[in-house]
Amino acid sequence: MELDLQPLNLPSDNERPFVIAGPCSAESEEQVMTTAKELAAKGCHNFRAGIWKPRTKPGGFEGHGEIAMPWMQAVKQETGMLISTEVATPEHVEIALKYGIDILWIGARTTANPFAMQAIADSLKGVDIPVFVKNPVNPDLELWIGALERLNGAGIKRLAAIHRGFSSYDKKIYRNLPMWQIPIELKRRYRNLPIVCDPSHIGGCRELIAPLCQQAMDLGFEGLIVESHCNPDKAWSDAKQQVTPEVLDYILSLLVIRDGAVTTEGIGQLRSQIDELDNQLMELLSKRMRVCREIGQYKKEHNMTVLQANRYNEILDKRSAQGTLCGMSSKFARQVFELIHEESVRQQVEIYQQGKERAGE
Repeated sequence: MELDLQPLNLPSDNERPFVIAGPCSAESEEQVMTTAKELAAKGCHNFRAGIWKPRTKPGGFEGHGEIAMPWMQAVKQETGMLISTEVATPEHVEIALKYGIDILWIGARTTANPFAMQAIADSLKGVDIPVFVKNPVNPDLELWIGALERLNGAGIKRLAAIHRGFSSYDKKIYRNLPMWQIPIELKRRYRNLPIVCDPSHIGGCRELIAPLCQQAMDLGFEGLIVESHCNPDKAWSDAKQQVTPEVLDYILSLLVIRDGAVTTEGIGQLRSQIDELDNQLMELLSKRMRVCREIGQYKKEHNMTVLQANRYNEILDKRSAQGTLCGMSSKFARQVFELIHEESVRQQVEIYQQGKERAGE
């Protein structure tokens, strides 16, 4: 299904990127206005703040709701910035429209729920407003596209996608794995769909915001949505991933904006895919080694030798044949698994040695 899209027409000092910035949560009128005025002084045109905050567990700050809407109106009146917030229900949409919110975005949890997306789409019929859709929490491109299609089917033509990364059970350097190949594929399918990077939620810490912003620009993303707070360390939610307006301005001033018309963009995208696949390979190898250490512990407890020659030959023969089926030389596949086995044996031997060292203490 093709998306019927129209330009967002959001104000920006530069052709690319447009920037939406503001605190994770609207905590108080003073906090909202202070942050907004500092951002406006740095040239920001689009302000964001969470009015309703979905929390993983109950007990956290879940936003002030409609009480905070007049604060957003004041931002618009006093600074001239457009105002935006997240909506998750038709009731949120109704309140946001009543108070003149200029831009809506859909959160990752909501995107993952087709029933919720359809309800929001139905509530927006006949409304002309930009709507940004974050990727679902799980790496499901079709689910992301489905959310965009539901909104488009309801008549929303000023659409954009927000790449905020994908949840993972294992703890990584990132709060949410970038998995750049997924938004790249989305862009390949829908070339006119603007894609916005959310480095705050991908990184989960302020130190990663700058490199993630640059990577998004290198990939040709059209915009950025960044969490910025007048006093980040005192933020009521997601304090670690927010930066001051001054720091954000510095980050943006250092961005190198690539020419999207240059033919080398394609190789940059492919290299990013290679980087992401390499990261996945390293993660898989790390998991494999953890299992190998468990096997080593089992061998030790049952008085087995570390080297099991029959099993080793079985692995090499099986993976060599598999390498040929996967378009690689069997020699290459064999060499790879010889090295993997060598490291596995080394780690298992360490388990045996640790036992001897403790016995000699």
